[in-house]
Amino acid sequence: MVNKEKSRKVGMILAFSGVLIPIAGLHKFYLGQPLWGVVYLLLSWTPIPHVASAIEGVWYLVQDDEEFKQNYPGLVPVIPGLKIPQVDWSRFWPKGSSEPTGPISDQVESVAEALRQLEALRQEGLITEYEFEQKRRNLLDKIA
Repeated sequence: MVNKEKSRKVGMILAFSGVLIPIAGLHKFYLGQPLWGVVYLLLSWTPIPHVASAIEGVWYLVQDDEEFKQNYPGLVPVIPGLKIPQVDWSRFWPKGSSEPTGPISDQVESVAEALRQLEALRQEGLITEYEFEQKRRNLLDKIA
């Protein structure tokens, strides 16, 4: 993992975005303060974190780069022995393909076929509209 200093401009933009969008505290996560970020997110239904985000955005704006770097050194610690698993997405969505393949595709295709059969039963009058809707919802919930 590469250690990289935090940008004052990005922190300022994220802080001001906390005023405009319903969730606040993204700047805290960016600046390496995840606990405060969670507090801001939990209080996002109140005006408190939005006002605090505006104040902090102005504070980042008036700071010079050196002062900002002192307050938020931004170097990400490298944890020895930490291995991040790599997922081979090409199994599910190969390059150049417009549709997924593999287990995801198989599940979607089986649900689509079941929906077609269900629609045929409804068209023939073998099941009611209410039964059709219940079964359709159950099938769609399997995908999500």
